[in-house]
Amino acid sequence: MTSSPGRGLLHLAAAVDQREARDVDRHVEAVRLAERGALDFVTLGDHSAWPGPHGSGALGPDALAVLQRAAPATRRIGLVPGTSAEPSRVRAALETLDRVSGGRAGWYLGLPATEGETRLREGWEDSGSPQGHPVRVVDATDTGTRTNVARHADVALARVTSPAQAAAVRDELRDAARESGREPDALRLLASLVVDLGDGEHAAEPGWGSALFERSRELGGGGSGPRQTAHGPFYRGGPIDLAELIAHWHTAGVVDGFHLRPAEPRRDLERLVNGTVALLQHRGLFRTFYPGSTLREHLGLPRPAHRHVVTGGTS
Repeated sequence: MTSSPGRGLLHLAAAVDQREARDVDRHVEAVRLAERGALDFVTLGDHSAWPGPHGSGALGPDALAVLQRAAPATRRIGLVPGTSAEPSRVRAALETLDRVSGGRAGWYLGLPATEGETRLREGWEDSGSPQGHPVRVVDATDTGTRTNVARHADVALARVTSPAQAAAVRDELRDAARESGREPDALRLLASLVVDLGDGEHAAEPGWGSALFERSRELGGGGSGPRQTAHGPFYRGGPIDLAELIAHWHTAGVVDGFHLRPAEPRRDLERLVNGTVALLQHRGLFRTFYPGSTLREHLGLPRPAHRHVVTGGTS
């Protein structure tokens, strides 16, 4: 584990996908709960754009429309839809979301390497919206995407199960950013985990507590770290255990933070905010309020110049 670029602010994000996929009010309620914990941003997929348990292929909500509903119900938290809609519609809708939210929009891309490259390399004109253009959040788990993620993304997500794996991804992204002529510190890396916070303070009670993982009971364990499953890295433990894991990985300098996907959406998001985040705040490891108003400010990222392209390196 070689990556140690320096520990900055801890960044936390959460998925707010719900079992009742078409219940808009429940999605908005989840976004408001995440904001009470001062999380950097939330993600919401259309269920065809997401890897893991939320990407089951079932018909999901119109993520853009749901988060536009959430914008006036919130004040600071970042709003990041994952959508497979046509690029022209995505650009127009995200620019609208950025304006109505006061600069809190992002765009999640969890696409195959070839399609992702095309989307990432599309230029965005600075339309005068608060952030210039929305923050790009990209899944960098696939090694084939990392060169383009390093050149064009603002936030990289990596589905990893150990600090060593996270460090390897971080080193590769930073090296690729340097080679392209980009400042490596302009990219944030978040470890992406599915979390089941169970019934206890420290570790979950026996049994998964989630229908999503009934076929993976043999993986067992609680609080010892993420396990690899068919849905990606899966953490089963309690809120305190999760806080310890987050603090350990971040202090080691291998990630800038975490993107957490609740296995049981309502239960685990509540325990994340009221347990894990509250403990991190009490220890002075995570903020208790938003010092800025835009998603870029939350992430410590500058407003981009006119177009989000990198001129160094080769295509």
